[in-house]
Amino acid sequence: MKLLLDTHVWLWALLEPERLALPVREALQGPENEIWLSPISIWECLILADKGRIALDPDPVSWIRKILKTGRFREAPLTVEVAIQSRGVCLPHQDPADRFLMATAAVFELTLVTADERLHDCKAIRLLKA
Repeated sequence: MKLLLDTHVWLWALLEPERLALPVREALQGPENEIWLSPISIWECLILADKGRIALDPDPVSWIRKILKTGRFREAPLTVEVAIQSRGVCLPHQDPADRFLMATAAVFELTLVTADERLHDCKAIRLLKA
């Protein structure tokens, strides 16, 4: 399975794995699964750190670079097609990050892993509830 992690799922997997449902933890550990991460999640992570909502040591940029060097995550490209698809995503809100994540999942045929209940009813993409 090709899994695109919502920002909170990515952070929980690294910082608070007990917050994830057991099937999600198992899927993330399964060697047969690909774990994808959008640059939008990096952007959101930096915003959370700037607002003081998360603390990453020694600093957010170094922490992110260290995590990405593990090679565990595949980068989901932010392409023109993703940008175009982001405007057509049917969501109950206008959160641009969610729009880009949904569009990324659609364009690259990824399963979005999220605990965001506002996204759980979306039928346009495959979802795994965290």
